[in-house]
Amino acid sequence: MNTPDPMAAPQRREHPEPHEAARPMPWYLPALTALLLAFGALYIARSPVGDVPARGDGRSVAELQGPAPGATGTPLDAAALYAARCAACHQASGAGLPGVFPPLAGSEWVTGPQRRLAAVVLHGVSGPLTVKGQPYAGAMPAFAAQLQDAELAALLSHLRGQWGNAAAPVSADTVAAVRRDTAARSGPFQGGAELEAFR
Repeated sequence: MNTPDPMAAPQRREHPEPHEAARPMPWYLPALTALLLAFGALYIARSPVGDVPARGDGRSVAELQGPAPGATGTPLDAAALYAARCAACHQASGAGLPGVFPPLAGSEWVTGPQRRLAAVVLHGVSGPLTVKGQPYAGAMPAFAAQLQDAELAALLSHLRGQWGNAAAPVSADTVAAVRRDTAARSGPFQGGAELEAFR
């Protein structure tokens, strides 16, 4: 008498082992991969890699690189300086953000004494400051180490002639003089009171 195999019933309940058969993936996937590779190779082969790409704003390579250190007489794009350094806080309109960043449009600090404005941008301000009758208590960074005298002069002149401001432009000599006079300063001005005393 044959003894029944105790593993026969469990084996019959199991599903068959999966297998890939003759084609482990759909035919269109290798075809699509080959087509994409061929397109990429053709695109690279036909690309004019030696041509200079068009610049959206139309500036030349020299303008994009900026002035060389110590160069004089180089035209500066003050609006680009403002957009890169100031607009994030004071906004493109110069209106600032109420209670956070003071406005530059119609600001007595912008249209006031040139030396004081130069000192503000050179060394920054930390502490209470009243602008157009509104109090502000933020902090402005210093740009003395980041911008040259000619760049600062162009930027300050831009501020004094935009958004309805009609103050005289600032010269690079004025910025250089303020930089020399305040060379010993190691920190920002402590609010409007200290700035008022600076002339």
